[in-house]
Amino acid sequence: MSVEARFTIQHDSFQLTIDMTLADGEVLAVLGPNGSGKSTLLNALSGLQPIDSGTIQIDGNIVDDVDRSTFVLPEHRHVGVMFQNSELFETMSVIDNVAFGLRAHGEHRNAARSAAAEWLKRFSLESFAHRRPASLSGGQAQRVALARALATRPNLLLLDEPTSALDVRAKAEIRRDLLQLRRESPVTTLLVTHDPLDAFALADRVIVLEEGRIVQSGALDEVASHPQSRHIADMVGLSLVRGEVRNGTLTTAANALLVVPADTPEGPSVASIRPASVSLHRRQPEGSARNAWEMAISDLDRHPDRVRARLTGPIPLLAELTPAGADALSLAVGDTLWASVKASEVTVTPDLLP
Repeated sequence: MSVEARFTIQHDSFQLTIDMTLADGEVLAVLGPNGSGKSTLLNALSGLQPIDSGTIQIDGNIVDDVDRSTFVLPEHRHVGVMFQNSELFETMSVIDNVAFGLRAHGEHRNAARSAAAEWLKRFSLESFAHRRPASLSGGQAQRVALARALATRPNLLLLDEPTSALDVRAKAEIRRDLLQLRRESPVTTLLVTHDPLDAFALADRVIVLEEGRIVQSGALDEVASHPQSRHIADMVGLSLVRGEVRNGTLTTAANALLVVPADTPEGPSVASIRPASVSLHRRQPEGSARNAWEMAISDLDRHPDRVRARLTGPIPLLAELTPAGADALSLAVGDTLWASVKASEVTVTPDLLP
């Protein structure tokens, strides 16, 4: 189901100005610093906050239009919301939490519980059906919250920082469930996140919000290549490397090798490397770095406080230097040089993509 949103909401410190569309089945990630308007955007789409001007249209239906005095209440928008901290009803069992939206829409109790049971089974949560939320782990509670958001078969799914409060294993479970959903029955989704790996694993496209404005949009690798602010450079300027971990080494599909921390679990994985963790050298380096590759500079992005180099080679990388460091190396597009990364500077998470 498609979404078109063109509206403004006035805050004390800034005006949120949104002009965006989501295609049917698309997953759009929203990135940005705290206070940039991400939560307000979610609230406007869900109907929890009226807009000040403009329109919001979901699946061809106008749900908010100031000029026409149209405002559709949240319960009639066919929007599912998964909150950052699950927000399950503590006085209800897991199955009744999942059935809640269906019951609110007038479904008979037995039919609602039957549908809820199917969603719990789909996410391998059926053994928790009659427990109370307080007995669940954080990851289990978030997966129940996801099942509840999906049980009403919404036209639009809103995910508010779905993995932020979870450990690595629980993050992987949520990503796995969302990827399974994409493969089996795609739902048009808006994902607010601070985790670039969420955007990398789950989203077709990203937009970047700062001070209420969309300052960038496109595929994650495009945004990461040329970030328009320091905050976004720090957030999404990661080199992401997919491969198989065995015996402390990740091997890519092209048979490039990346040494990772010794305690990294084996199996399909995604490694992330921050640009500041990449060191550049005119000669093959010696020392503690266990990863070193001969690379070519394909692009240089110069700013007053930093220089970002895009490197091509066995493992494509982004490197960030001070202007003085870049001048000392006399960097230029087309140069060949060596890049090194310490294994301790590599972060690895399970890869759940098929």
